[in-house]
Order: sequence, then C-alpha cells, then structure tokens
Amino acid sequence: MVAQGTPGIGDTRYRGHHLRVVVALGTLPELSQDTVGTPGPPCAPHPLPPQQAVPHGVPILGHVPVLTAARHLHTTPACLKTRAARVRVGKGDKPVTYEKAHPPHYIAHRKGWLSLHTGNLDGEFGAAERTVEDVFLRKFFHGTFPGCLADEVVLKRRANALVGCLLLLPHLAPAKLCFLVGYSETLLSHLYKCPVRLEVQTVPAKVVYKWL
Repeated sequence: MVAQGTPGIGDTRYRGHHLRVVVALGTLPELSQDTVGTPGPPCAPHPLPPQQAVPHGVPILGHVPVLTAARHLHTTPACLKTRAARVRVGKGDKPVTYEKAHPPHYIAHRKGWLSLHTGNLDGEFGAAERTVEDVFLRKFFHGTFPGCLADEVVLKRRANALVGCLLLLPHLAPAKLCFLVGYSETLLSHLYKCPVRLEVQTVPAKVVYKWL
C-alpha cells in the first residue's frame, strides 16, 4: 500500500522529495467478543538449541561461536625450478665434464663429494670452518696452476692430513710443475699446521662427458 503523508513502517524519505512510502507487513487477526478478556495459556519458553562442542580457546557470544584471530603458515606447491649448480642447455656445442653433467641431487648416487671430512656427519662440529678452508684451497689451486685444472679439485681430510687431488693439463713444463707441487705442499703445511699432500694426475685434454 502506498500513501502520501502517512508515516508508518518502512517509511523512506528522499532528500528533495516529499514522497513517503509505507509498506504494510500484515494485519493482526480480529479478536472476537468471546476471546476478549479471557486469559490464555501461559507462553512456553522458546527451546534453546542443544549445546555444541566449542574448541578450547574460542569465546562464545550468545550461541554463536566467534573465532579468534590466529596465525597460519601458508605453503606453496613445489615448482621444481631449481637452477643452482646446473649447466644450461645450449645448442649442443658446449662441452660438459662428468662432474658438471650431473645435478647435485645425484651426489652419492652417480658421483661423489668434492670435499670429504667428518664435519659433514650428524652431530660433528667444524663444518663451517672446513667450508671456508675449502673455498680458500680451491682459489689457491686455481691461482697456482692457472689454466691447468681439467676438473674440480677433490679435497680429502684423513685424520690430521689434508690430501688434494688435482687433474691437470700439460700446459706447464715438468720441472715447473714439480716445483709448484712442492711449493704448494710446503706453504699449505706451514699455513694449516698439518701435513698437506697433493695427488696430481695429468691428462692430454679435458675429459668431455657429453655436449649440451
């Protein structure tokens, strides 16, 4: 029912207009003369819903559980996009050695470790110090034998001794090569206060495992 100038339920006023809309939601049933003044039965209370189990720590507002703010850990699926220590595939003209051809997850399956010591075992100490020493030793060998390393240097620690395995190219004269080997062993022995020994092997060229 729409009327003008009659306030009621659902009265809506618009700015700048004088139109008023009244929405009739319904009418009450007419009471007969017999029922007027006759007391009816007492109103029964509305039954409450059964009590539900609420998690510990969740407050209840009335009968509606209210969840409190919580911190969650969001994870993403593994994309398997690891590119570290992997050689990019080219046009088939890139020579790759056996060590570089296999990704790191093939260690102990298809290839061994480049640094062998007990610091990598569970519960042992000194892994960080051995890593720093390995970085220095590899840089030292690359500078002492420039352009002569055919593959990665393998470092082995046996008790108190340090053993370095080098695969060299014959770019230097044998006399100079022997001098550099003795020079490296003597200098590193005084530096690390332990016996240092180099196991040297020469190859005519770099051993190519495959082309990428």
